[in-house]
Amino acid sequence: MKKLKLVMIGNGMAGVRTLEELLKLSDELYDITVFGAEPHANYNRILLSPVLAGEQTFEDIVLNDLNWYQGHGIKLLLNRKVVQIDRIKRRVIAEDGTEAEYDRLLIATGSTPFILPIPGNTLHGVIGYRDIADTRLMIDTARTHRHAVVIGGGLLGLEAANGLMLRGMHVTVVHNGEWLLERQLDNVSGRMLQTALEARGLHFRLREQTRALHDAGNGRVGSVEFSNGDLIPADLVVMAAGIRPATELAEKSGLPCHRGILVNDTMQTYDPRVYAIGECASHRGTAYGLVAPLFEQAKVCANHLARLGFATYKGSVTATKLKVTGIDLFSAGDFMGGEGTETITLSDPISGIYKKLVIKDDVLVGACLYGDTVDGGEYFQQIRENLDIAAIRDRLMFGRLQPNDDMQHHLREAS
Repeated sequence: MKKLKLVMIGNGMAGVRTLEELLKLSDELYDITVFGAEPHANYNRILLSPVLAGEQTFEDIVLNDLNWYQGHGIKLLLNRKVVQIDRIKRRVIAEDGTEAEYDRLLIATGSTPFILPIPGNTLHGVIGYRDIADTRLMIDTARTHRHAVVIGGGLLGLEAANGLMLRGMHVTVVHNGEWLLERQLDNVSGRMLQTALEARGLHFRLREQTRALHDAGNGRVGSVEFSNGDLIPADLVVMAAGIRPATELAEKSGLPCHRGILVNDTMQTYDPRVYAIGECASHRGTAYGLVAPLFEQAKVCANHLARLGFATYKGSVTATKLKVTGIDLFSAGDFMGGEGTETITLSDPISGIYKKLVIKDDVLVGACLYGDTVDGGEYFQQIRENLDIAAIRDRLMFGRLQPNDDMQHHLREAS
């Protein structure tokens, strides 16, 4: 039987995981061609933070080396950015003119950093934090320059700030929100995190808007100006104020997009020959940026590419951890709470421990843990499975108990 042609645009974690899952199901169905815009084989993007912090090397974070592609007969085209999808002739065209025809197309273009539309955003030393090239530039800059400003107090921003500080830079994090990690933490735990990071040497400007970036006189950024007129020095500005799904290519080809390439429960776009997966895809109104949902999508997408056709993706409950050594935090589900919910909290400021559980109709719907995250996995499972916790409600805060345990056990332990 003549093999079908599968072309994948993007060579990141979600796309390559889909190929891995597909090869497990069928390695005879497709001739596979992969276009990667970067000059690297597939690597673990979420481990760029430990690389920046000096805890790992670039070599450590490679997931699939060149031998893997070769061994599976995959044609890998690196350093080739695809600029056109021709859905009528079923082919893709790269910037250098390279073309590939497809029977099935998988778009896995990921996302791009949101660069604030402010004066000076094109100066040398102003970057996003997305790939190996950005990470290398940050490491090199830390050797020769002193002041760094990170715009954005989310997960990525704090990991960038921590890494640059460990490399000797004076780092200020600028965030327009009320507290850090607003999407992952509530007010109390957010402030606890800020205190811990300040004790390590990071500086913060919260509830602050950046008005402009100023030239040091040589085409390189030299300072950051805030909306109140304050100026602080900056030799490096890292934009970590959010990401945007990379949908331009799909849009140009006529595929419907809205905050991502619209896909159904089988990860197919409006063109059934074309699939989209990962951060570029919008499923039921959500574009996921965490690795666990992307791997769940990969399994479903591979199932359909392999012509099995029975798997469906219904969406994911997500959980978050911060990759800053020595700081433990975990959140999952609806941890802010709201109408119709009840909240159980445990706060121990001396030990730096804070736990908040959100319950609705005797079901755990959210958890926010700071300082002690050992039970995070257990809570996450309860949230995902909608388990009735009425029988263990009074013990829920104290983690997983054996059937014969009771509250006295905990009181004895505490004393």
